[in-house]
Amino acid sequence: MYGINDLRNGVAINIDGQPFMVTSYHHSKQARGAGVMKTTLKNLLTGNTLQKTFQGNDKIEPAEVRFSKAQYLYNDGSDYHFMNGETYEQFTLPKDTLGNQTNYLVEGTDVDIQNIDGKPVNVQLQPKAVLEVTQTDPGVKGDTATGGSKPATLETGLVLQVPLFINEGDKLRVNTETGEYCERA
Repeated sequence: MYGINDLRNGVAINIDGQPFMVTSYHHSKQARGAGVMKTTLKNLLTGNTLQKTFQGNDKIEPAEVRFSKAQYLYNDGSDYHFMNGETYEQFTLPKDTLGNQTNYLVEGTDVDIQNIDGKPVNVQLQPKAVLEVTQTDPGVKGDTATGGSKPATLETGLVLQVPLFINEGDKLRVNTETGEYCERA
């Protein structure tokens, strides 16, 4: 059983027999009271979200989620196609299920697939992804005295702020949880 301090992003729990994944959390504590954890949960079967607050002494049942390796193949606009790394079977996940994780999927990327009862339900990405810059304005020497940033479009269509020295064709390491630039790869 989990306590409220075990609830972090990506943790799968059971609520009323349904598997949910924690997508955001906020811990707070009043002066003499027990701590509370306010969470946003995503139903792994239906994709619906739920706001739930857990009290300090609540015990939460973990969900039975198994992980398997897969490779991202391609998307056809509405579905994303993957291939199981062990059985070589192909399966799809809808775009709305994956959400903003699609910003970090490049063809040929290896990912971890969350399975419930043997059925793939979601993707778990690595903490950092390497993506190529496809479009950005050139940085002009002397633009700023203290460093600055400019928008850059990456190969998946994601637009983020990068330092002025980044050029088209550079490969960048991007944090998949926050969507922020980390470093050049």
